[in-house]
Amino acid sequence: MEDTQGKTTVSPEVLTTITRLAALGVPGVSRLAPVSGGVNRFFKRGAGDGVRIETEENVVYINLHLILKQDVNIREVSRNVQHNVARAIQEMVGMEVGHINIHIEDIEYEDHEA
Repeated sequence: MEDTQGKTTVSPEVLTTITRLAALGVPGVSRLAPVSGGVNRFFKRGAGDGVRIETEENVVYINLHLILKQDVNIREVSRNVQHNVARAIQEMVGMEVGHINIHIEDIEYEDHEA
């Protein structure tokens, strides 16, 4: 039987989706924060708001901009996001993770007035 080898490429959108889902799966994360300004000139705009990914020689570098829920430990949630995202990228894509920078943009408080 002949063994055929091919090449698999993963689009940045796939990495962004994996990162987004892994981050949102962490308790304490409310949502991703849209990022505006000069940061975007290096990245595609659109569905990737809140997630900035660069790849270099099979290594992924991630910047995540998050809005957290109220009354959470920011450091603990940030560590959990880093762990969850790194594990997801490594397991699903097999790429090495260089760094995952977490940027807390806001805290979402529930409005108790009815």
